[in-house]
Amino acid sequence: MDTPFDFSGRHVFVAGGSSGINFGIAQAFARAGAKLTVISRSADKVATAAQQLQALGAQAIGIAADVRQPDALQAAFSEATSKFGPIDILVSGAAGNFLAQALDMSPNAFKTVVDIDLLGSFNVARLAHAHLRKPGACIVQISASQAFTPTPYQAHVCAAKAGVDMLTQVLALEWGPQGVRINSIVPGPIADTEGLKRLAPTSDTLDAMAARVPLKRLGRTEDIARMAMLLASEWGSYITGVIIPVDGGLSLTGPRDFSAAAAAAKRA
Repeated sequence: MDTPFDFSGRHVFVAGGSSGINFGIAQAFARAGAKLTVISRSADKVATAAQQLQALGAQAIGIAADVRQPDALQAAFSEATSKFGPIDILVSGAAGNFLAQALDMSPNAFKTVVDIDLLGSFNVARLAHAHLRKPGACIVQISASQAFTPTPYQAHVCAAKAGVDMLTQVLALEWGPQGVRINSIVPGPIADTEGLKRLAPTSDTLDAMAARVPLKRLGRTEDIARMAMLLASEWGSYITGVIIPVDGGLSLTGPRDFSAAAAAAKRA
């Protein structure tokens, strides 16, 4: 992906950065000269991600840490800043999802997604705060349209992501005077990601989702990466507390019907 942005010498920390959208964002920043720290729960995956970023010419490290575990996160931030200095750009995108109606979901299943998405987002932002460059740091949350579009089979995600977006706006108010900006990106259906495989597990459900997008195509990881880079650049220096859909207009079309996808997932 060609980029007009230059992040040479900037330290970018990506939570949930070993795969999918978040890794695509990490790759874009790596190509733009940034130093990268990526974390995820899997030590093997995060090591592979760091190697791939290094192959792009970036200084990069991978650290195994679960966003639900404050002690592990604190250790990760300390290690990252010891290596690369204060964090200039924090990308917070750890997430979980599955298709289930509320009555088919156990309290623990609901709690698991809330813990990863909402509590995890709070933990990442709260524990990163002491390690951010102030003034000047930028936080980019990765949200979802379920935050503002009530969607059957997604009660857990709707609740968690609504909390993430409100957290974004509260932190924008509280941390703005320190020169820290925070915004949420709302991705649409992004091709070749684990999240899309869960929500559109067959070719038929995938085609149906793409057909519903007003721009008539699935998104690409670089679509999200470009917005993250814009928000983190000087071009975005007066933007904070906003929720930005990057979804080809899909969120304009209202709630999605995941009943066919849920049925297909059960048959698989």
